[in-house]
Amino acid sequence: MSDLAVIGTGSWGKNLVRNFYELRRQNTVYACDVDSAKLDRLRNAYPLLKTTPHYEEILSNDQIKAVVVATTAVNHFEKAKQALAAGKDVFVEKPLTLSSRDALALVELAESRQRLIMVGHLMIYHPVSQQLRELIKNGELGEVYYIYSQRVNLGQVRKDENALWSFGPHDFSILFYLLDQEPIDVAARGQTYLQNGIEDVVFVSLNFPNRVSAHIHLSWLDPHKLRKITVVGSKKMAVFDDTATTEKLRIYDNRAEKKIDYDTYGDYITLRFGDVVIPYVAVTEPLKLECQHFLDCIEKRQPPRTDGRDGLRVVKVLEAANHSLKNNGIPVNLEQYFAELHSSHR
Repeated sequence: MSDLAVIGTGSWGKNLVRNFYELRRQNTVYACDVDSAKLDRLRNAYPLLKTTPHYEEILSNDQIKAVVVATTAVNHFEKAKQALAAGKDVFVEKPLTLSSRDALALVELAESRQRLIMVGHLMIYHPVSQQLRELIKNGELGEVYYIYSQRVNLGQVRKDENALWSFGPHDFSILFYLLDQEPIDVAARGQTYLQNGIEDVVFVSLNFPNRVSAHIHLSWLDPHKLRKITVVGSKKMAVFDDTATTEKLRIYDNRAEKKIDYDTYGDYITLRFGDVVIPYVAVTEPLKLECQHFLDCIEKRQPPRTDGRDGLRVVKVLEAANHSLKNNGIPVNLEQYFAELHSSHR
């Protein structure tokens, strides 16, 4: 296999360096960052790692066939575009870009150059996400009524993106993965407290086909650290708690049932409270699974599970949600919004 370079070695980029370094010691892994102190620390940790502060060296090196873009989101488009133009396969951290126009441009460039483009929608590679998707697909939960997720903590405050763009890609991508469909419309409301124009807390509502609804709470200004998804079905309910050290998935045999024959209104709906099942799920580090998937796709020349098209649809919903957010929460019909957006750009 050929060499690989990670561009951007900050709080998340260094984890990508670690995983790619461990997965492919027989090949050279490069780290590129303008911060020399970060590169020094990485060289001390990984003796065989090669480093450079110059992205141009990565682009011009024909031995490097794959580039991992882990810079700040505002730089994703330009860095990925340059790598694709140089003939390299590209892995871009979430979000793919900060606009649907740029995301589509990267997808089309990758397709025209016959290069792979993968997006770091990490939660889709989580073993519990895959287990939960199977529960939904095989009908164990029954008809899905609604889903809600919470991704909150008292954590790093971003300067160049709000809580929607920072946290939302995780929840949007896993929603689309679990339901295997895209929303019809989206509405978002939030508020700024720490910096003008950058929302610290955002509440998003989405409607999907077949009356499925979803609600997402995103914040970096919260006393709790929650990474939780709840799926309510007609037969059972499931909770995926990623902050739990063990027992991350719980299935509740709880439901409400309507009776055909009943004597009083109180008999019309009955509530069932059954057992709680905690299935065994072998949990491997999701980031390692994600990195291995990228390497496998490069070797086999097959589209990644979270390819550029998947990244594009997430960016489109983020963009529409952000439009709603900036317009006091007005619902945005996705098909209509992007039809109008596309026509205005002609």
